Amino acid sequence: MSTGEMAALSSHEQRSQMRKAAVASTIGTTIEWYDYFLYGAAAALVFPHVFFPHMSPYLGLIASFASYFVGFVARPIGAAIFGHWGDRIGRKAMLIITLLMMGISTALIGALPGAGSWGDAAPAILIILRVFQGIAVGGEWGGSILLSMEWGNQKRRGLMASWPQLGVAIGIILSTGLMALFNAIMGTEAFIAWGWRIPFLLSLVLVAIGLYIRIRILETPMFAEVVRNQKTQKAPVLEVIRRYPKEIVLSALLRMSEQMPFYIVTAFVLSYLTDKNHNYSYNFVLIGTMVAAALELFFVPYFGHLSDKKSRLRIYQLGAAITGVWGFVYFALLDSGAPWLVFIALSVALIPHAMQYGPQASIIAENFPTNLRYTGAGLGYQLSSIIAGGPAALVATVLLHNFGTGYAVSVYILISALITIAASLGLKDRSKSDISDSSTYTPRPDRVGETRSAG
Repeated sequence: MSTGEMAALSSHEQRSQMRKAAVASTIGTTIEWYDYFLYGAAAALVFPHVFFPHMSPYLGLIASFASYFVGFVARPIGAAIFGHWGDRIGRKAMLIITLLMMGISTALIGALPGAGSWGDAAPAILIILRVFQGIAVGGEWGGSILLSMEWGNQKRRGLMASWPQLGVAIGIILSTGLMALFNAIMGTEAFIAWGWRIPFLLSLVLVAIGLYIRIRILETPMFAEVVRNQKTQKAPVLEVIRRYPKEIVLSALLRMSEQMPFYIVTAFVLSYLTDKNHNYSYNFVLIGTMVAAALELFFVPYFGHLSDKKSRLRIYQLGAAITGVWGFVYFALLDSGAPWLVFIALSVALIPHAMQYGPQASIIAENFPTNLRYTGAGLGYQLSSIIAGGPAALVATVLLHNFGTGYAVSVYILISALITIAASLGLKDRSKSDISDSSTYTPRPDRVGETRSAG
């Protein structure tokens, strides 16, 4: 939007744009994560049978989770590509492209013949489409949280940045809900044969809705000010790596106890509880996961709101500490043999995640100035995908195979929590800083800059 258009907005119109930005960000991330989590559920339950049928159950699951991992590796690439252009020409245009890329890739997966028809070409094309999914979601997150946070009340950045985070919970509810519904209607055999494709193809309908909403929003006022003052960078990726390498690395490590256990809960446990040792039904696990995601609809914005009142980093550190302990309680409940205890474990599993995910977006984004924020926040957030979320289900599967107990995965979760707490100690809490002021990010030997930013 132009400077004249910004000045012409009345206070009522500005509040309207704030609401539209929050809604557009949340709906957009919901669609992106719906598509992304469909793949995770299918990787655990369906893809070993459809795309890797000639392997043993263990190797088929490993191959399926490996294809799942590929999407995570692609996410930092998406963050770099879309961050570059998002910090040069604006947030809105990039978010329209990422939405289209994700929706088309997901629908094509739904139409892709299995290995029985296309042989080795089928899993190869599956992996290529998964790469496009990863690139799309890698570019989505940075733009969506900035759209909401930069438009919103700057005294409530924790809450405003937490709204797009709800896309994860809603995406899980929609994806697992539809997978459970079609599995229940068709039966497991028909569902694995072809019923799983319907939720993937429905992505096109959701994308059309998302595009209609996103096209109607304006560029954020913070970025418009950067453009007006001609402070955009020619090479945002190189510039942010040169100026803020510590913040990028620490942002990635900060996510270890949030992202890695999240994919244990939402992907690995689907196969863990439906194996021959536990033998729970697909729908039992899917519904428990849906309940966990539903609880996040309250807890994510609650902890985002709480981080505007208290220290963001303290809340985050507490969530990480609880996660480290929870891993042992979680697997004790899953292995209890009592279905009601297992269902409770599934249902409350994401509350420690919400303690971190609520304030997380604002913590990461506040560490970068406006003209580099899309790139810096996106890179920091998405690099964790390679070391945390991406290999989580794969590593957990190998640990279980080698040690024969879920407690090996609990130790894995504990290590992630310790890494997160250590990383958090190296980041500044800028929750009270003026992030529209570039001097907030200017280091000064006499620490005057820190004093000003704290006020």
